[in-house]
Amino acid sequence: MYAVVRTGGKQYKVAVNDLIRVETLPGEQGDAVALQDVLLIDGEDGIKVGGAIAGAQVEGIIVRQMREKKILVFKKQRRKNYRRRQGHRQNLTELKITAIHSAGSAA
Repeated sequence: MYAVVRTGGKQYKVAVNDLIRVETLPGEQGDAVALQDVLLIDGEDGIKVGGAIAGAQVEGIIVRQMREKKILVFKKQRRKNYRRRQGHRQNLTELKITAIHSAGSAA
């Protein structure tokens, strides 16, 4: 059984016991998180697809709050003496998926 969830403006295909890194969610290590924006569920009773499936949710536990590796943003215009360098580190939350619930059942 797997599901497609949307969080932080991105979509993730998840199954039970998967580890995923998503944009920062509020909470501490060990806290439970429920993702309500489920776009697709493939389970025993077939595939359910919808903008947001009513009553479906994906549950997970926060493994850790972390930061991604630094990326460098470099802008340049040749022959204009224009160079700008800036770094960025994205804050992330690592989740372990514990359960996928469709509208009427639990798995």
